[in-house]
Amino acid sequence: MFQDMGDVSDDAFEILRTKSRARLEQWIDSGDYIGWLATPADNPETIVGGAGVQLQPILPRPVDTWLATPADNPETIVGGAGVQLQPILPRPVDTFTIGEGRQATIVNVFTEPQWRRHGIASLLVKEIVTWSKNQRIDRLLLHASDEGRSLYEKSGFVASNEMRLSGGQ
Repeated sequence: MFQDMGDVSDDAFEILRTKSRARLEQWIDSGDYIGWLATPADNPETIVGGAGVQLQPILPRPVDTWLATPADNPETIVGGAGVQLQPILPRPVDTFTIGEGRQATIVNVFTEPQWRRHGIASLLVKEIVTWSKNQRIDRLLLHASDEGRSLYEKSGFVASNEMRLSGGQ
């Protein structure tokens, strides 16, 4: 798939295949991955396509949290943000580099109304991006509100091809 999309070089593809195989075997054995294969009716030994679902428990609150407080009143929390870590299959970071399969989602970014437009959310996101680089996170995701979209774009986030089906329906 990644090779067909031009996201990975031929050399890096073998690294991707090796890392993915080991992770998939682990997840299939533990029940954390379910896959489907497509075969022609007249040749069931030939696999022509496939798809899978990686089951990920999601915590009701973030694993790591950042809080913002005013310098003159450090007991007052005026903003916060969190990150949920998620193991994923290794995937290309760029055409020649395969990631380790570490993804994080930024969640619960919030600034109290009277403190908005003072750079608090920008500071929180900047701290999370720095932390993610230090932690060697392959992908950092978030779901942006209309109000927050420009903040994230200024921080280097770009819209992706991710699609979602809510509630498994």
